[in-house]
Amino acid sequence: MSDPTIALVSVGLLSISCQYLAYKIRLPAILPLLVVGILVGPVFNVLDADSLFGDLLFPIVSLSVAIILFEGALTLKYQDIAGHGNMVRNLCTVGVLVTGLIAATVAHYALDISWQLAFLFGAIVTVTGPTVIVPMLRTVRPTTNLGNILRWEGIIIDPIGALLAVLVYEYIVSSQSAMSNTLFAFGKTIGIGLGFGLAVGYFLGVTLRHNLVPHYLRNTAVLTIILAAFAGSNYFAHESGLLTVTVAGFMLTNMRNVDVSDILEFKETLSVLLISGLFILLATRLDLGAVIDVGWAAAIVLVSIMFVARPLAVFISSIGTNLNLRELALLSWLAPRGIVAAAVSALFSLKLEELGYDGVEIMVPLVFLVIIATVVVQGLTAKSVAALLKVRAPVPNGFLLFGASQFSRMLAKELIRHDVSVRVADTNWDAIREARMQDIPVYFGNPMSEHAAIHLELNSIGTVLLLSPYKQLNPMVGYHFEHTLGKDKVWGLTSNELSTRPSHQVSKDYAKKLSLFDEGVTYGFLASAVNRGAQIKTTPLTPQFTFKDYMRKYGDKATPLMCIDENNHMHVMLSSDETIPHAGSKVISLVEPEMLDEEKVAGAAEN
Repeated sequence: MSDPTIALVSVGLLSISCQYLAYKIRLPAILPLLVVGILVGPVFNVLDADSLFGDLLFPIVSLSVAIILFEGALTLKYQDIAGHGNMVRNLCTVGVLVTGLIAATVAHYALDISWQLAFLFGAIVTVTGPTVIVPMLRTVRPTTNLGNILRWEGIIIDPIGALLAVLVYEYIVSSQSAMSNTLFAFGKTIGIGLGFGLAVGYFLGVTLRHNLVPHYLRNTAVLTIILAAFAGSNYFAHESGLLTVTVAGFMLTNMRNVDVSDILEFKETLSVLLISGLFILLATRLDLGAVIDVGWAAAIVLVSIMFVARPLAVFISSIGTNLNLRELALLSWLAPRGIVAAAVSALFSLKLEELGYDGVEIMVPLVFLVIIATVVVQGLTAKSVAALLKVRAPVPNGFLLFGASQFSRMLAKELIRHDVSVRVADTNWDAIREARMQDIPVYFGNPMSEHAAIHLELNSIGTVLLLSPYKQLNPMVGYHFEHTLGKDKVWGLTSNELSTRPSHQVSKDYAKKLSLFDEGVTYGFLASAVNRGAQIKTTPLTPQFTFKDYMRKYGDKATPLMCIDENNHMHVMLSSDETIPHAGSKVISLVEPEMLDEEKVAGAAEN
């Protein structure tokens, strides 16, 4: 493709198309990105990243990887390492070393590459990453314990594995340096990287804590300063910049009273606009002939990583835990590689090529082979494996309540009282804080964000109730979770404005979902009732006290919300549903204060 403008636009269109395809088929986006890159690159020779960017390719890839490592480090908190059980901690420490050592040893002997290059490869393939493991967990639906282990391993191991790869690379570069003392060169690189990283991280933390930068400049300022720190660190110590940005992110996210949620959300835009295009360009540089020439040696390395290194790392990490063999077997099977492995391998390959390092041409094709094989094989088989091992969670029957109003908090507490899994999400910090004080599981932020996709636990969630006053956000949240959970899994409150104000009209499909509870039950109605003193109450139905009797007694003094059948299954009451609860069920309803007073008087008279 000779015209650079058309080539760049084509990369953008392809990257967005791959992201959309991944969204529709519910696969990690890295897979279609890599496949498309291989097709337009080495297969059909439509795009060539080297000829398109020339000498700019290396700086572009370097800065992109710096952003990836910085954003990854922002997710690594002190409490996460020790706060999610011994298994997660062991997998991210001992497990990383076991995987790296086995992968390096096999790569050295099978591929006949140097020990330095083998250890670099071993460090790179230790990472899994949340962007590939989270979509799989939604499909596999393992038990809560296993789901949490795999999810938090992916979140924590990303920056740890990347940092290990950076350290190995720094040692390789130091050994190639003109300095006679390799350890001195390595120590200088590590010292500059750590020093710059801690200083920049602390500076950014103080700046954000005291609001020294206007809010609309926060994301841009942080990004620019991090890139400047990357370049400055490299100037004082060759190739120390990657360590600097990783340490800076770790320092920043662990400072007290520093909110990095906006910066993390900004990563979504970068991922789509920058990183997606980057992977297509990197895939165009793949030398498929290099993998074919290696032949069975590449297969041996791949098999050793999937069937030897991972199971051994899991079983060693499980020492001292109470996980059984079936649970360990699933953990051993699920370890797909993702974005960090692809980006770091491509960057180090470019840098080592410049140094004239022998055998480096096999690095990127081999890492990409590991990524594709683990994502495809494990993605297609994990659900069946989990079912065979009997470690899948039951059909989720919990609730995500979008909106943390007083009514939502009351409903959440009643659901918890009936042992129903529930989580409340909202962008309003005051409402979320109130829910936390009542020990209600919460998520603070936009539930559609990439951060929510990674951190919002949905394994036990089967239904989403839109209970917020955000009329612009509710439909988007509804469409998002309908795609994730399926149809008839998202319900919202009606709005009286739908029939009177054309500017507030919504689609017919979405309007059908606005049938939560009963006709005329709006957000304002619920808020007003709660302010008057209405309470949520559970009433059992019997052959002597049927639902008709219930309605005669309460009339318009109660609003039925949910029904618990005799099998303890929770059903949402809908204005469009004419199903009548029968004997043995329990009705959860919002009861008006005057009715509550009458019941108190009647109860006192009986006593």
